[in-house]
Amino acid sequence: MELFVSANDAKLVRQGGGDVFPADAGPDTLSLVDIDDAHMLATVVVQNSIVGPPQAVALSPDGGLAVVAAPSSYDRDAETLRFATVLQVVHLDAQPTTVDRIEIGAHPQSVAFTPDGTRLLATTVTGELLLFSVAGSDVTLRQRLRLSDGSLSGLGVLADGSAAIVSLRNEQGAAVIDLTGPEAVALPDRLTTGVSPYAVDTDASGRWAVIGSVGWAGKAHEGGRSVADVDLVTLVDTASRPFRSVDHAAVASIPEGVAISPDGAWVVALCMAGTQLPPDSPGSSPSGRLVLFANDRGSLRRVDALPTGAAAQGVVFSRDSRRIVAQLYADRCLGIYQIASGRLTDTGVRIPVPGGPASLRRGF
Repeated sequence: MELFVSANDAKLVRQGGGDVFPADAGPDTLSLVDIDDAHMLATVVVQNSIVGPPQAVALSPDGGLAVVAAPSSYDRDAETLRFATVLQVVHLDAQPTTVDRIEIGAHPQSVAFTPDGTRLLATTVTGELLLFSVAGSDVTLRQRLRLSDGSLSGLGVLADGSAAIVSLRNEQGAAVIDLTGPEAVALPDRLTTGVSPYAVDTDASGRWAVIGSVGWAGKAHEGGRSVADVDLVTLVDTASRPFRSVDHAAVASIPEGVAISPDGAWVVALCMAGTQLPPDSPGSSPSGRLVLFANDRGSLRRVDALPTGAAAQGVVFSRDSRRIVAQLYADRCLGIYQIASGRLTDTGVRIPVPGGPASLRRGF
């Protein structure tokens, strides 16, 4: 059994490069999925949103807790999204399953447990990194660490729990956080990324990390329009301090999800590739792209690519470094891909979820 959690946004439907909010939409949900059997084990009602990095969900190492961020609701009268300032803690081992809401005073983005399960990190749109202690089913806020005056985004924790990498979406680049002591400490090191750094992933050895940048589309609120320019994926050497960005690779526009295999040998980027744009816009495309790179000792070498559904979101490797789980938002399912004979293949397996899958994490 290999467990994944997918947070699903049911209220927002992507159609023709635009957002539609159907009147009969069901609730947002959390899905607990075993990809070995391609089977959904549990569904829990939560609040979630496609707006934000696809790492707004986490599963504790023992599988007893899931945490869901990016809570939002749709105000039909005002025709606008409302973004809540709570973190949702789902007690999966309770009968029946229960959901606690922790008020944190800011809209949370990405969440991640440390590998030992004793701490939880959360990024916010207000530039604070939050550190929680975890003891059994109790999750308690212990520290607020300001990293930026702008929004934080993706979050990845090293396999030994000694450090974390946090994307500085508005300020640019990524921050390195020391976790060796009781408190999180921001190191003076900054990692070079592309424009609007977003999702972050780390391997199982502590040797490598990868950061995806969503480019001008991630700053579209500042004016101008996105025309599906290429964006960047950054490979980071985390084997020794200071960490260093060692390579960048161009990918199709808006790599929402990026992942590095546990063995560090492969990197994938799940790109919207123009599916986020209206059909008459420059760069518009009906299909997204899943792009595979080999990590040649610190150099990213493009190996393969496959078309995917529109508005794809999170992507994660399985523990064996050969299967890839991708959130196909417009198709409302998880797609299973694999690496076979050094190439990327589509297994054809699809796991339906009740809503557009918007955030994804693997259990340890």
